[in-house]
Amino acid sequence: MTTWYHSWRAAIRIARRDAWRSKGRSFLVLAMIALPILGVSAADLTVRSAELSTEQSLARRIGAADARLSDPGMGGVPILQAPDGSNYTPAEDFEDKPYPEGSTDIAKVLPAGARTLTDTTGYAKLRTTHGLLPTEIRELKASDPMARGIMPVVSGRLPQKSDEVAATTHFLESSGLKVGSKLTARGFDRAYTIVGAYELPDALDTDQVNALPGALIAPLAKALEAAGLPGPSAGTSLLVTVPGGFTWNTVQEINAKGVTVLSRTVALNPPADSEVPLFQKEDWGNYEESTAAKAAALAAVGTVVGLAMLEICLLAGPAFAVGARRSRRQLGLVGANGGDRRHIRAIVLAGGLVIGVAAAVAGTLLGLILTFALQPVLEDYMGQRFGSFDIRPLELLAIALLAVLTGLLAAIVPAITASRQSVLASLTGRRGVRRSSRVLPVVGLVAVALGASIALYGSTMTDQFVVVAGGSALAELGVVALTPALVGLFGRTGRLLPLSPRLALRDAVRNRGRTAPAVAAVLAAVAGTVAVATYAASEDTQRRAEYQAQLPHGAVSVTMDEAGGRDVPGVRATVQKLLPVDVRADVDRIAVGKKNCSMYEPREGCGRYEVIVPKAHECPMWTTDVAKPGQDPAAKFSKAERRKLAKDWRCQESGGYGVPTDGGLLVGDEKLLKVLGIDDPAAEKALASGRAVSFDKRNVNAQGSIDIRLITDIEAADRAMEQGKEAPGEIRSLPVHQVAGTPETYGVRLVVPPTAAEKAGFDTVPIGAYFSTEEMPTTEQRQKLDDELDRTGADISLHVEEGYTSENSIVMLALTVFAGLITIGAAGIATGLAQADAEADLKTLAAVGAPPRVRRTLSGFQCGVVAAMGVVLGSAAGVLPAVGLRLTEKRQQMGWYQEALDNGWGAGELPYVPIVVPWETLATLLVAVPVGAALLAALVTRSRGALARREAT
Repeated sequence: MTTWYHSWRAAIRIARRDAWRSKGRSFLVLAMIALPILGVSAADLTVRSAELSTEQSLARRIGAADARLSDPGMGGVPILQAPDGSNYTPAEDFEDKPYPEGSTDIAKVLPAGARTLTDTTGYAKLRTTHGLLPTEIRELKASDPMARGIMPVVSGRLPQKSDEVAATTHFLESSGLKVGSKLTARGFDRAYTIVGAYELPDALDTDQVNALPGALIAPLAKALEAAGLPGPSAGTSLLVTVPGGFTWNTVQEINAKGVTVLSRTVALNPPADSEVPLFQKEDWGNYEESTAAKAAALAAVGTVVGLAMLEICLLAGPAFAVGARRSRRQLGLVGANGGDRRHIRAIVLAGGLVIGVAAAVAGTLLGLILTFALQPVLEDYMGQRFGSFDIRPLELLAIALLAVLTGLLAAIVPAITASRQSVLASLTGRRGVRRSSRVLPVVGLVAVALGASIALYGSTMTDQFVVVAGGSALAELGVVALTPALVGLFGRTGRLLPLSPRLALRDAVRNRGRTAPAVAAVLAAVAGTVAVATYAASEDTQRRAEYQAQLPHGAVSVTMDEAGGRDVPGVRATVQKLLPVDVRADVDRIAVGKKNCSMYEPREGCGRYEVIVPKAHECPMWTTDVAKPGQDPAAKFSKAERRKLAKDWRCQESGGYGVPTDGGLLVGDEKLLKVLGIDDPAAEKALASGRAVSFDKRNVNAQGSIDIRLITDIEAADRAMEQGKEAPGEIRSLPVHQVAGTPETYGVRLVVPPTAAEKAGFDTVPIGAYFSTEEMPTTEQRQKLDDELDRTGADISLHVEEGYTSENSIVMLALTVFAGLITIGAAGIATGLAQADAEADLKTLAAVGAPPRVRRTLSGFQCGVVAAMGVVLGSAAGVLPAVGLRLTEKRQQMGWYQEALDNGWGAGELPYVPIVVPWETLATLLVAVPVGAALLAALVTRSRGALARREAT
């Protein structure tokens, strides 16, 4: 035991001295190992600090109250809820009757002696220095001790009067206002003074304004209603304090009255699952992460960590090998003085241990310091405050031990190699004759064949991405094992090269123990980049093919649905003034009931319309059986019949979207056709003569007209639809021209000229306009237009059709840069080690009269050779996983397509899942990266080396 201790102590002292003497090489290896440790430790600290304890979470949600009671909107029927109140469902099944809806009076379910605090939220548009900003309004007396912790004050104070408000810091930043500014809402002239700024710890990026209960939402709703504008819809919950708190039995009693409860007592001491009736329901879906999913996630994390360690070992291993080679005389002296092979191995391994420990300490400390220093930045990025700066010593120790393990693993092969050298060879500096392993290439070939077979099987026979990824990873590891043999094959091309590249290639082949790991590291980085780039390029091509434009390229649409179109004429004029408009087509919509009704928020006195599809044109699978109103209409057909009907023209979904009106109906003239790019003289003539134009032949009846039903009683219409009956309402007809073929209409299915709408007695209101442009609007024009429209104070929907915009261009560029940096870094490491290892050869070249530039040229070619070999092998290895994943996706999408046919959901087009190789990225990697690495190495290399004395013997 004492001998073992003293031998390792001596080995560590020797390794520490060597590391200090070779500071450059030591720092390089330390940085390679410490950087991942820094990132992992910082990630661990961030995740743990962001996790909230139950007490911290409750403080942010219910303050100091005992519970929060909320109305789930189920009309007061008994409900079942989860202990934390996040999930709930009616206690009774409602399969054969309407689902419960309606409000519940929360105050009636309160226990005796309860003290309450109302918490009401709604949304409104508030005026800012820039225009209007949709903002959440919250009425809560936040200064009450019961609400402590919900809204921490940052500056100023919380409101105490009815004309005071406080605002979140994010709202103040977005609005340009500050504490002391006056605040008003759209449609409401009353001004409020901002007296303080606060934040929501769980939602730092929320725009919210706080007022006293009844001070803002109710007056604002009344003012907007008087102006014919929709008011803010509000929801109220109660913060409650009661002696003894809310036990699980109390929560269940309140659930029986149709109210949900978030209880502090239950959250801190939750009941067992067997005591929760919700979890006992047969149809209850438990969405907790399964054991298999957790295992898959752990396997993914393990794979990433393993590959990262492999990458570091591949880069750090040669550094230890060169260190051992430069210290071979010292190691020989150890052997000459009685040391055996295990002592030699201990010295080299101690080098890995010393560097690993130093990297662990440096990486962990830097992770702690950076996470603490960047805590505000991290909190802003995540949008929530840390619960506390949570340091888990055992987790950080495990991460640090990973660095130590990585250092030891990187030093294993150099240690074994150094221990096998004879004492005479070490003392004389001779390397001897070393044969390449014949087993490793065989293992590599087997791994490549097996991995490719698994990936092929996974992509053609299963739908499991894990199988494809596992097979691809195995094949890539096989290529890594083949790297020494492949480096030897590259060496055979040296006879065709000039002197300097031939010397560089010969040196790389002769020192495969140094070259192969560097090439393998480049290979791994490039293979991952090529795989992701190929997958991203293929997916981008698929998205481009699937992209549905809302308008022709460069066209503009502007629509709004407020106040009966009162502001539409001004908006139309603004767009035409600020954009390069060619043709302007004004469009209206049909209004039923009050003209100031919104299409999306109907109120009392508002109705709707529907375009009637003739019985003969209805899809049989979409028609509800009156006798069986709750049954799926498609269930009465066999699978073969559903597949046949799915291809029937009556069951085809109309393409396009973007038209905000029911049935894609717009009131407009022939200018609309010009903007949409529809060249149809017959349709233009029909509109000019007062006839409607239909682009969907399902709407046209046998008489050559369309029928439109005006529905004034929406509730009665909804009840009729649930029973499979026709909705009650007046039906009016319009003569129509059916357009031949299927032109691209961008969601417009029916165009009714204003004269025809007036003749049929329809009430219409302006909704917006469509514009064609002479050229694509510039960014400056867009910004100016957005600013002008914002000043109008209207809720406007503006769309400029710019066509498909690839989101992968930046990703592809980032991947290329990343791969380039890794490649140049790995090649640079190999070159630096080669220079240190081949110093004697360079001095010999200088002695025989080689010019000084040979040193610089040789260094550049050494770096370029390593980069070129790694990029070529990595490019070939990286295509396999991307192809396998795309083939797997194609099988999945074809399966969904066949399932859609079987269920009669519509055939549509066959899935398009292309495989696209990003040739530009490959060309950049294959050409620019090796050339750049070579030039960079040549520039940073000194052309003259220092003269060396004869080494003493």
